[in-house]
Amino acid sequence: MAPHDVLTAPRPFEAPPTPSTPLLRVSGLSVAYGPHEVVTGVDLELARGGSLALIGESGSGKSTIAKAVLRLLPRSGRATGRVELDGQEVLGLHERRFRPLRGRTLGFVPQDPGSALNPVRTIGAQAREAAALVPGLDPRERTERVLDTFAQVGLADPRRVHDAYPHQLSGGMLQRVLIGLAVLPRPALLVADEPTSALDVTIQKRILDLLYELRADLGIGLLLITHDLAIAAERADHLVVLKDGVVQESGPTAAVFAAPASTYARQLHADVPALHPDRYAELRDAGAARAGDPAKIEVTGVTKSFGSVTAVDDVSFAVPAGTTHALVGESGSGKTTAVRLLLGLEQPDRGRITVAGEQVQGRSAAELRSVRRHLQLVYQNPFTSLDPTWKVERLVREPLDRYAVGDRTERAALVRDALTAVGLGEQFLARRPDALSGGQRQRVAIARALVLQPDVIVLDEPTSALDVSVQAGIVEVLLRLQAEQGLTYLFVSHDLSLVRQLAHTVSVMQDGRVVEQGRVADVFDAPQEPYTRTLLASLPAGAA
Repeated sequence: MAPHDVLTAPRPFEAPPTPSTPLLRVSGLSVAYGPHEVVTGVDLELARGGSLALIGESGSGKSTIAKAVLRLLPRSGRATGRVELDGQEVLGLHERRFRPLRGRTLGFVPQDPGSALNPVRTIGAQAREAAALVPGLDPRERTERVLDTFAQVGLADPRRVHDAYPHQLSGGMLQRVLIGLAVLPRPALLVADEPTSALDVTIQKRILDLLYELRADLGIGLLLITHDLAIAAERADHLVVLKDGVVQESGPTAAVFAAPASTYARQLHADVPALHPDRYAELRDAGAARAGDPAKIEVTGVTKSFGSVTAVDDVSFAVPAGTTHALVGESGSGKTTAVRLLLGLEQPDRGRITVAGEQVQGRSAAELRSVRRHLQLVYQNPFTSLDPTWKVERLVREPLDRYAVGDRTERAALVRDALTAVGLGEQFLARRPDALSGGQRQRVAIARALVLQPDVIVLDEPTSALDVSVQAGIVEVLLRLQAEQGLTYLFVSHDLSLVRQLAHTVSVMQDGRVVEQGRVADVFDAPQEPYTRTLLASLPAGAA
């Protein structure tokens, strides 16, 4: 829409709000897709300049409520009830009268900056569209407003960002761009949908700090959508807890956080690693009792460069049998390259790697088959790591087929045993991935890794795509299997709270180097390096 169309559109508000009027009031909101109601009778209020968090697992209705408030539901969605902005009902407002509110009164920060920005247009070209919502600015003034806003949201070189394309910026920078575009027209209400879910812990803290500062400086009301109770507890004045589209509990954050009244809120609270670091201590320490056994993984003086970039620089660590060693660090720290070297997918420039006593580096693909019999991998995302056309039985059986283990009857028994070990019954054998939940898919992925009875399993962010309650179930499965079978894990994660729950030892990586390592309790409780202290300081309050 052209700027003059916005300026001449009729104003939707007929009377100024009274001082006591909430900025946002939602009453009896229900949303249905066809005959299926996904949100039922939701009530909430947000004061001007206040903050409210909608929390719950996937499918709880958080994002649907946000889309209803923003009137961004798909055509198949039907919303009933009332949504009031400054006392004016807007849910039934004609689109011509609602359109001027977008950007000016209602700002939106979507979850994924990679898909929210046009990849073939510069950041500046897209930002000037937001600046066009500010009346009375000529093109030069719009550019100045964009640059000023980029500086305000903490982008160190606003002109470079303005001239860049999205692929030339990091995830944290792109999220700051989206926040800048949302606040540039100075909206009264900012809806932030999981604004930090894909970011490193230090960047996550900076983004949340930024939202808090903008809320304080500009008087913006913040509606935060999140599945992370620890973040909500630290960053929101009020909470609304949702399950299956129904409010389970709501109230001031301190009250809900300190003494959750509903069964579901108590479950969410119990499943957040940051709030319960010692929840699995007894089960985890059953594996630590094997710490005197020989190392199952030994990485000694390993270096790997790609051109002029040294991705891994003189890295060494050892993992005793039956224990879990964590690799932590921000994106670009070298964790992924270290894992690829361990798996034999890359060759080091120098150094030595052994798994279960067998050398990894310098081996041919054929020779690595014997190593990989003892070394399996569980991928990060269960939604993309399993072939959608295969049934569970074939997915779990495939490693047995490749290594020609046993006859058909023996393989079938091993598949059933692997599924039983991860808590899945025979009824899952004939299902395909699209008939499984996220947690069930990851259990299938773990069963697939287990079926060859390996010594070592590499866990690459195995729960990052899962809800907190589903994550808790996977962590319990992994620890139980370790205690029962003496498995050795290399756990790659950016979630330091989960590392504290799951791992015995840890290596902290920065710019390809190990800057600190040791027992998790020692490193987390008394970090020696500034970078480690920075990582731990970025956790929500009470998590470290």
